[in-house]
Amino acid sequence: MTKLDPRRHPFREDLAAESLRGVVDAERYVQGDRRQVAASAVPLRREPHAAANLDTEALHGETMAVFDERDGWAWVQLDHDGYVGYVPSEGLGPVRPPTTHRIAALRTYVFPEPDAKAPPLRMLSLNARVCVTEEGMRYARLDSGGFVYGSHLAPIGRHAPDFVAIAEGFLGAPYLWGGRTSVGLDCSGLVQLSAAAAGHALPRDADMQEAEAGARINVPDGAGLRRGDLIFWEGHVGIMTSADHFLHANAYHMAVELEPFEDARRRIKDAGFDVTSVRRLAESP
Repeated sequence: MTKLDPRRHPFREDLAAESLRGVVDAERYVQGDRRQVAASAVPLRREPHAAANLDTEALHGETMAVFDERDGWAWVQLDHDGYVGYVPSEGLGPVRPPTTHRIAALRTYVFPEPDAKAPPLRMLSLNARVCVTEEGMRYARLDSGGFVYGSHLAPIGRHAPDFVAIAEGFLGAPYLWGGRTSVGLDCSGLVQLSAAAAGHALPRDADMQEAEAGARINVPDGAGLRRGDLIFWEGHVGIMTSADHFLHANAYHMAVELEPFEDARRRIKDAGFDVTSVRRLAESP
């Protein structure tokens, strides 16, 4: 069997995606059914049970291919970054009309009527996708039901000018391994979410980002670092907010923290890890 990363290629001994026929050995191959996240977000886990490790989350409106479904769990591959794993079936629904907008605020509520005093139906996080059917003076009506404050929306394709400013908005958000919302997120989730808001499609995990995000740059002893540079250690990534300050979601503070880069670098080196690379994204598309 060809060695493929199971995080990004849907194959098991008993089942694989039809696209992998002739590449991996499996008992059967399936095309996969199209589904969409109907809940605010759903966890994607390594195994089909609630006690399994959280690898990432799929946000409202994101789509995926479902290759297998049983006992309340669906084995899927996400469309936006190709991640593979198990999500609770109850959080999925059929693919609705194409999404027109994304949530551009850190988080926002969906109300049953265009009234901020109405008890909200749900909360949506940055980069969740929705289909707007009507735009009013202050609120937009969603095809799935409910209203979102219009200023918290951006049309699909309209990007934030500065991904670092987006990341700074998460300051103080709790650390959660595998998280992708302001309720909890990890280091690579912070980078992926912030970059996506500015039009940069990055893979999910730190090792993938280190291999693929932007271009590698040479900054001996940190000289020449600038706002927006991504700093990598083994299994960790953060964002320079200036030439000498650094933002990252981390388990030391159990939160998204801004600190002097040299302080973070020294502490992480004392734990046995040194910087492995620095990468710089292109200007926003």
